[in-house]
Amino acid sequence: MKTAVNTAKTNTLSLVFSDFKEITKARLAISVVFSSIAGYFLGANEIELNSILLLAFGGYCMVGASNAFNQIIEKDLDALMSRTKNRPIPAGRMSVNTALIIAVILTIIGIISLYILNPKTAMFGAISIFLYTSVYTPLKTKTPLSVFVGAFPGAIPFMLGWVAATNEFGIEPGTLFMIQFFWQFPHFWALGWMLDDDYKKGGFKMLPTGKKDTGTALQIVMYTIWMIIISIVPVLGITGRLQLSITAAVIVFLLGLVMLFFAFQLYNKRDNKTARKLMLASVSYITLMQLVYVADKYISSLV
Repeated sequence: MKTAVNTAKTNTLSLVFSDFKEITKARLAISVVFSSIAGYFLGANEIELNSILLLAFGGYCMVGASNAFNQIIEKDLDALMSRTKNRPIPAGRMSVNTALIIAVILTIIGIISLYILNPKTAMFGAISIFLYTSVYTPLKTKTPLSVFVGAFPGAIPFMLGWVAATNEFGIEPGTLFMIQFFWQFPHFWALGWMLDDDYKKGGFKMLPTGKKDTGTALQIVMYTIWMIIISIVPVLGITGRLQLSITAAVIVFLLGLVMLFFAFQLYNKRDNKTARKLMLASVSYITLMQLVYVADKYISSLV
């Protein structure tokens, strides 16, 4: 009997933890935290473990809160789409009140954690939540420009790490912001292309032309080119302390060309399979690019 009770408790806890990960979109939140930590390493003169832990914890809370608020607002629309109908709220495993409590608590402790680092970091974190939940989310069913609006909170994490390390906002975090800003268009439009049929069930307007056509594919190509350009600008020595060696710039450029190749493939083929390849290439690009930036800084300091 005790074994059965313990098993039931374990299964319940496992389900609760699983739903928490789902309501906060754990994988997305972790990738955002990774970007923030990369920005921190780029900005910091000295690495402080406590600061990294606060940034990671506060960053996860802020992203998790944004995602929880988003799922509360879109609960009825999520129920219409195959991709989202099994989320905790539309599936009936979590009430709206419970999700709201989670979102509010995460917002409060997230802002407090980031404020302990410095007020500017907390301010940008709060701006990110506000833009994501109050502007981007409502616009998704109104206009394709929602992706442009959503690119602002989405671009904050890389920049946020630098601000957390320095308590300053200038050309350096501004450049990090622009890199991730331009990256989001090919990334999310590739995702939107793959999921267009499902998005339409929920009334979401994610593609710039509203269709999986050459116009959308061309914009993906153009934004990928802009992303590549801004990603190697630090090699010119015009972005303050944010610098990039020629070797690192070449590597980042080549990574960008791989992504551009898949963007052109999508322009030529215009199918979901190619869109998926571009989406995966974009995920690899942003991660590897940030690793190259961080590695280059510390390798250059040793030379």
